[in-house]
Amino acid sequence: MTPPARLPRAVLFDWDNTLVDSWGIIEASVNVTLVAMGHQPWTSEEIRVRVRHSLRNAFPPLFGDRWEEARAIYYGHYADNHIQQLRALPGAETLIKALHERGVYLAVVSNKTGRFLRAEAEALGWSKYFGCLAGAGDAAADKPAVAPVTMALTPAGLAAGEAWFVGDADIDMECAHAAGCLPVLVGGNRETDFSRFPPMIAVDDCTALCGLVLGLDGVIPDNNSPGRAASA
Repeated sequence: MTPPARLPRAVLFDWDNTLVDSWGIIEASVNVTLVAMGHQPWTSEEIRVRVRHSLRNAFPPLFGDRWEEARAIYYGHYADNHIQQLRALPGAETLIKALHERGVYLAVVSNKTGRFLRAEAEALGWSKYFGCLAGAGDAAADKPAVAPVTMALTPAGLAAGEAWFVGDADIDMECAHAAGCLPVLVGGNRETDFSRFPPMIAVDDCTALCGLVLGLDGVIPDNNSPGRAASA
């Protein structure tokens, strides 16, 4: 695909393993939960394949009538450890700063529980860059549903067709296609089949995407679209 010539009005980001390295704490929390519920732990490879959906969508099929008990175990372990293990991925902050400084509205659409998502953004000092941090449970349905995309864009009064959706997983590309955003794949498992919901742009990491961004013309001014620049 020929790269776009101009920046979009908005960029929506996935969070885990797009902007921050979360595999360690996710793996630990999932396996603590599995063992406590009488299941075998998953390998790192299984975690990377199976962990895509929000907890409220993933746990009922896995744990049946005991899924709320499993949820409490998972949340307890995650809450106790996630801030200490939080790490930004290389180039992530440079990327979001570059977009912010060029007047692009920024938001997050994540399947991480909303309160954990916002706590992590605050711990990194990134809350000021995002007009909305939409996590699992915040909208009527979670990604790949369109509802959190609509929520994320509402503060800026922008349509999904004016936005890029940046993520590392097939569920992100599915959400982008469903909403009408331009799908952008950053990193991701190259063995994943993206044929149903292919990315329009694919780069290795945030640094590569930042390089692309810096080579594009700026946002077209539109006085009728309030809140385009990201705010706290």
